[in-house]
Amino acid sequence: MTHAGRLSGRFVALGITGSIAAYKSVELLRQLQAEGAEVQALLTPTATRFVALLTLEALSHRPAESDVMALLPDGRIGHIVTADSADAIVVAPATAHWLGAMANGLAADVITAACLATSAPVIVAPAMDGDMYAHPATQANVTRLRDQFGYTIVEPETGPLASGQTGVGRLAELARIVEAVVTAIGDRPIRAVGDADRPPRLAGRPRDADLDGRHIVVTAGGTREAIDPVRFIGNRSSGKMGVAIAEAALDRGARVSLIAGSVEVALPDAVEITRVESTAELGVALATLLQAGPAGRAGFDALIMAAAVADFRPRHPARAKLRRGSALTLDLEPTPDLLAEAVVVARHLWPTPILVGFAAETGSLERAVEKLQRKGVDLLVANDVAEAGSGFGTDTNRITLLAADAAAEAWPLLTKREVADRLLDRLAARLDARDGVAQTGRSDVPQEFRS
Repeated sequence: MTHAGRLSGRFVALGITGSIAAYKSVELLRQLQAEGAEVQALLTPTATRFVALLTLEALSHRPAESDVMALLPDGRIGHIVTADSADAIVVAPATAHWLGAMANGLAADVITAACLATSAPVIVAPAMDGDMYAHPATQANVTRLRDQFGYTIVEPETGPLASGQTGVGRLAELARIVEAVVTAIGDRPIRAVGDADRPPRLAGRPRDADLDGRHIVVTAGGTREAIDPVRFIGNRSSGKMGVAIAEAALDRGARVSLIAGSVEVALPDAVEITRVESTAELGVALATLLQAGPAGRAGFDALIMAAAVADFRPRHPARAKLRRGSALTLDLEPTPDLLAEAVVVARHLWPTPILVGFAAETGSLERAVEKLQRKGVDLLVANDVAEAGSGFGTDTNRITLLAADAAAEAWPLLTKREVADRLLDRLAARLDARDGVAQTGRSDVPQEFRS
């Protein structure tokens, strides 16, 4: 059993050699992705006879490398870029031939070349006939890789082999291999945070359309609270995070409604845009979207409140421009808690929308935990806006994802689009789970919504 997110932000190279067990590498790739990892497939020439490059590329959205002489489109050496950026290289299955080549430093394929060039941990899961694995030559190679090179060896298991015999040589259970990768990486810092330092993705390969047919509402930007017709109280929000979420949701097939306050970035053309300025206007826009349809049916699937809503506003804004004087005292009042109000309304809709809040803090994120409980959202995205690269107006963000029903996830520094994609991964999974419950015929599901 895996625990989602343990490899979040990690880049893992998956080396596949010419064993019949190579067919299991496809599922191993999936399990690494389920843990949050980006995966790059490396294959020996014989491995391409057991598993298709197209299969691995379709799942990983990255070119699968099998030619040690190949260059990336920008002229960089593919296996060197992988070696420099991977957080781990896992070779599964590893044949007797590959073990011997690696133990002796013979870089005749992309996997041995990458392993020789990397300082990342290497995890090796052998798979072969039982007598081959028991041979003194193979055992000597395994010992050298483990004791001299420091590689993690995930020992093969006993079971039926391709030869028809039963013995030690069967590829270890995939869960064991994943656990070995997680353990080997541990708390090491991510070696290459952004895509620019990693091997490129396949051009034109969109993410799965896992939000097709969904209606996602996103708020973005800051609100402005009028002091007079000229001046206002505002905040430093640029709207980049909310817009990134809206664009990512569009790319995954969603219908997107974007409620935009003060933003400094272009808004995507394909979304339904509502422009607002003040907290009051944002509240009206939300109330319109939150209106229930026939029999209380929700008109949207998720609300993502990425907007930075002003906490205070002038109690009595001036109708005319205030004259400049030696001092000005403002009488401020708190603005309505729009997120908390939206939660109350949304909990009476069906299917119940997934509600995501944002908490911009400075220093400690302890208040974010309390905010998660107080506001009653499903997910809360918390970040320290005082941290370099994680504040308003930046292209990157370092967030901690809090959930009402799961452990907190501290994500590394990522681009805001990467944060958006990972957040939508979690959202899509929760929507699927919600809809699964709706099919069970539970007594608390209104009769008109049961299938």
